[in-house]
Amino acid sequence: QVQLVESGGGLVQAGGSLRLSCAASGGTSKSYGMGWFRQAPGKEREFVAAISWSGVTTDYADSVKGRGTISRDNVNNMLYLQMNSMKPEETAVYYCAASASGYIKRRRGDYRYWGQGTQVTVSS
Repeated sequence: QVQLVESGGGLVQAGGSLRLSCAASGGTSKSYGMGWFRQAPGKEREFVAAISWSGVTTDYADSVKGRGTISRDNVNNMLYLQMNSMKPEETAVYYCAASASGYIKRRRGDYRYWGQGTQVTVSS
């Protein structure tokens, strides 16, 4: 059983930056692929970024490519998402997730464990 706890959300102005963190505990999270998703009010949860167990391979949604960076620290069991040039339409609850597969995944159904989410609000 893997527990995930996100932090780092808050209010940011349009064009600003934010770094989200996700602390993993329990299980063998070091061998899991990890991802970030977000869910805006009234919308489905959508893929943002994913990273392989080693951190070598990453994948991004087109909407964040060039502005987002996913990274992980397997020594300290941490996952990060750096977001730059943020837009008001990116206001959402951001979730980190862990997949038993060590490889990058985009589908929600491929992730077994989820955090509770952290609210990110981008003001215009």
